[in-house]
Amino acid sequence: MHKRDAIKKIAASALVISASGLFVACSEPAPKFAAVDVTGADYAKDFQLSDHNGQPRSLKDFAGKLVVVFFGYTQCPDVCPTSMAELAEVKKTLGADGDKLQGIFITVDPQRDTPEILKAYMGNFDPSFLALVPTPEQLAALAKDYKVYYKKVDGSTPTSYTMDHSAGSYVYDTQGRLRLYARYGSGAPALAGDLKLLLKQKT
Repeated sequence: MHKRDAIKKIAASALVISASGLFVACSEPAPKFAAVDVTGADYAKDFQLSDHNGQPRSLKDFAGKLVVVFFGYTQCPDVCPTSMAELAEVKKTLGADGDKLQGIFITVDPQRDTPEILKAYMGNFDPSFLALVPTPEQLAALAKDYKVYYKKVDGSTPTSYTMDHSAGSYVYDTQGRLRLYARYGSGAPALAGDLKLLLKQKT
């Protein structure tokens, strides 16, 4: 009786080991991203906003493309233009795959950032990049969903205020899934490398 039990245990162990080996052989190694891997996050899943051309936009409009979303404003003196310039550099670095990248800029200053101003601003970096224009109510809801911080800082005149805001970028894969959070200051080469890894991944 004891011998039969022992044989059963050995057989069961062999099956577990065999299955484990099969799993390791079939699964792909996790890619090593420079940005923070947020795959499976239950926030920042989508947006429903008008772009600077007046067209309604959501993530599904960019199916098949990598999407990088950044929150900022056009009168930002440093972080915003630096981030958008780096994104334009990333697109060039991707070469033929550059067309698979969609840059999205969501203004945190809808009071001053009109569609006309935003369109001109995007043109300074890449004409294919789109700016989205939320109402104050939409911005508040979106900031909560994306865990984005923004706050108006009064200036010497009513129109000379600045905006404090989060400075990272959200990266979606070609299936519209949130995958990465790229911190400000990481640089274009690091982001380009991460996007190349995402493009290589099987859907």
